[in-house]
Amino acid sequence: MKVAILALQGAFTEHEQRMQELGIETCQIRNLKDWHDFCGGTDSLQDRGLILPGGESTVQMRLLRSLGLFAPLKEAIEGGLAVMGTCAGMILLSEGYLGTMHMSVRRNAYGRQLGSFHTLGTVDGVGDEVPMTFIRAPYVEKLLSPRCKAVARVDGNVTATLEGRQLALAFHPELDEDRRVHEFFLSLVIGGARKA
Repeated sequence: MKVAILALQGAFTEHEQRMQELGIETCQIRNLKDWHDFCGGTDSLQDRGLILPGGESTVQMRLLRSLGLFAPLKEAIEGGLAVMGTCAGMILLSEGYLGTMHMSVRRNAYGRQLGSFHTLGTVDGVGDEVPMTFIRAPYVEKLLSPRCKAVARVDGNVTATLEGRQLALAFHPELDEDRRVHEFFLSLVIGGARKA
């Protein structure tokens, strides 16, 4: 099993640390060569995962396009690559961006930096009392298909979704010591590997 972390901008180092704490081999994706190295010359990515970290979604999207990463990432995710997007990563997965998850997302839904907060909540498949750190966070405005399911809500707003092997979170699990969200993501990777 191997997990790639998009390392163009944003909070990718913390995700890498969490994966390494769980004993998972990681690599950073900064350009098309990194992506091809991660894919290893094979079309089957069933035992691989990808993390799209927080940061600035418009900057990340511009870099994905200018570096030639947009199309191969979209194709891989649509082909079944397990992916977890946090904060800006949630936005990247939504309609109007990569569009691999059937949802529309409101950017900076909780306001700017002063709207950042921390709470505990329930995430279906993960458990209760899950630490949730929100930083200029989005939330899901609308689920556009029954395949895209809400798995967490905060104050009535959808803050985590699951669609196939795609997990999107408005919060930053990498900023807390609790590893359950990352473990749940790894279960999506393992589940795909077992089916291959």
